[in-house]
Amino acid sequence: MPASTARRVLVTGGAGFIGANLAIGFAGRHPDWEVVALDNLRRRGSELNLSRLREAGVAFFHGDVRQLDDLLDIGTIDAIVECSAEPSVMAGVGGSPDYVIQTNLVGAVNCLELARQAGAQLVFLSTSRVYPVAALEALTYRELDTRLELIEDQPLHGASSQGIAESFPLDGARTLYGATKLSAELLIQEYATTYGLNAVIDRCGVIAGPWQMGKVDQGVFTYWMLAHHFQRPLGYIGFGGTGKQVRDLLHVEDLLDLVDEQVQDPGRWRGVTANVGGGLGCSLSLQETTRLCREITGRIIDVRPAGEDRPGDIPIYISDCTRLHEITDWRPRRSPAEILADIHAWVVENEAALASAL
Repeated sequence: MPASTARRVLVTGGAGFIGANLAIGFAGRHPDWEVVALDNLRRRGSELNLSRLREAGVAFFHGDVRQLDDLLDIGTIDAIVECSAEPSVMAGVGGSPDYVIQTNLVGAVNCLELARQAGAQLVFLSTSRVYPVAALEALTYRELDTRLELIEDQPLHGASSQGIAESFPLDGARTLYGATKLSAELLIQEYATTYGLNAVIDRCGVIAGPWQMGKVDQGVFTYWMLAHHFQRPLGYIGFGGTGKQVRDLLHVEDLLDLVDEQVQDPGRWRGVTANVGGGLGCSLSLQETTRLCREITGRIIDVRPAGEDRPGDIPIYISDCTRLHEITDWRPRRSPAEILADIHAWVVENEAALASAL
């Protein structure tokens, strides 16, 4: 891998789960880099990362990607890792869409403007939620004892037993969260063509690990572990209440390995849009997650059927990362059991602070 050209790196959403872990990881791996984290601290629990950033030598700016001046005030940079987002698939449901649109779309435009003016690389963390809900619901799967499983022959191009590839159809609704992230992807492509912007788009599946403030609609695997540790109620929502719905998951440290590679070698990654996830080999159903959480914590929670299907929810999503694996030797290194064990160790170590923040 060639020596990195990046010396001043901005991580937006830098006090959030992914942003803080990436910023701290960059600072630890590259003492010669100046790493800057920007965050508006709106999400509860993000304040717990401020001391971690400070101890790692990461400069923190209290600002908002919705305000271009906040970004421009940071000054010259060589790379932006765009982690800021309202990540909930329920964002805007039953209320105003303003925050999710302003943060995910307008914020991305402001990051593009900063990258354009600074001549900086942009690493954009997008989402598997760019794929339309109705198309994902149309996939064919079989029901096994503990999970749902995609079959090989599918009615839509870009889908197979290995999951969803980037060629999957994009026509249709996908939640406001997914729509704003896809809109940002399209603008990134336009900036790349019009202004020569150097950008890479990572369509991430579920990212999990320590320091994630998991919720039922975002960060579900951490949410499941937190509920087991603190003995809080859980329910299998929708899909018959069996808990057989499936997602792939990726440890945030595995994501760090990939993004670090991308920032160090921007020319090689220029113009790439690729799925980034654990894939079929690193996936769990909620039922399987319950079993692992019980084994790791030694605590048993009675998880029962709870409610109907939620808007935008899907029975199964697996990232087909074939395109990514053709570009790089990077592969996920941590199993689902290791990811959940890491989360549990973090919860135990920070129990008092988490109980207060949650």
